[in-house]
Amino acid sequence: MRALRLAAFGRMEVVDLPDPRPGPGEVLLRIAATGVCGSDLHGFTGENGRRAPGQVMGHESVGTVAALGPDADGPAVGTAATFNPVVVPEEEADAYAGREQLAPNKRVVGVAPDIVASFAQYVAVPARNVVPLPDTMPLELGALVEPLAVAVHAVRRAGVRPGDAVLVLGGGPIGQSAVLALRMLGVTRIAVTEVLPSRRALVERLGATAVDALADDAGEAVARVLGGAADRAIDAVGVEDTVRSALRATRIGGTVCLVGMGAPTLPLDAFLLSTQERALVGSFTYTAQDFADAAAWIGTAPPEAHELISRQVPLSRGPEEFAALAAGDDTPGKVLIRLDEEG
Repeated sequence: MRALRLAAFGRMEVVDLPDPRPGPGEVLLRIAATGVCGSDLHGFTGENGRRAPGQVMGHESVGTVAALGPDADGPAVGTAATFNPVVVPEEEADAYAGREQLAPNKRVVGVAPDIVASFAQYVAVPARNVVPLPDTMPLELGALVEPLAVAVHAVRRAGVRPGDAVLVLGGGPIGQSAVLALRMLGVTRIAVTEVLPSRRALVERLGATAVDALADDAGEAVARVLGGAADRAIDAVGVEDTVRSALRATRIGGTVCLVGMGAPTLPLDAFLLSTQERALVGSFTYTAQDFADAAAWIGTAPPEAHELISRQVPLSRGPEEFAALAAGDDTPGKVLIRLDEEG
């Protein structure tokens, strides 16, 4: 099979690798498309220390079932499917049901360096992690399930209710997914702060109101959009300025959810938390239920989901796409690497 491999930090290469075989309880997926995640870009540059040269990354994927391993209880061959990359050992499954992402011995496909992940034409994963998709939906939308699951979990961690006014900080792919997760819930008052005009235009097409994060009156503009202070804020950036802005924009007793991981440590204005009883909560990946719910919604092929995909490119263009994205090109949404196309 063909695969996109991290040859060295800052350089990807297209290589030929042996086709994997599904082991006991596993399903072999033929990958159609895999999205480039921000964490993949940080792995590409070596920034986050969670990827290693020689690794095949990739975890935002969609494809079809190619084969079932021995004793695998999975969808039939040919079924459209995605997979949940958070793999919990069977012996921990019951204890961490509903909080799978916190299982101490979990492994994440696309992060664990010894797993040939889904920037490859085939990947073998446990059958319990495979989520079938309707054959009526455009297949490429299945690559959006994983980032949407991240946002669904963040919205739930923030305790958002349909009538809330919600601020999303950052209009990149996770901020965009947060808008969709809020729309899933029925939220209508959504403001998004974002620096790039192209991303502001995209979130507007998703049904949110965009605010220039660099404008002198950004805080006042958010309040005008929401009709006052935000009930909840989703910080999809995670740096000092965005956390401070999120706290200042939320009402007394409001909640800020930190899902972005832009900085490993953050100074906080503690009085904005303590004296006005705001809550600051963290959000990390998703539960199995979050993932399933995201897949069910994407399976309805909502028209706005297409807006998240900026372009799809063949595997042969993978190295140049990674280089361009890491250099900060003005791509507003998601880039999908097509593993089922050559060119």
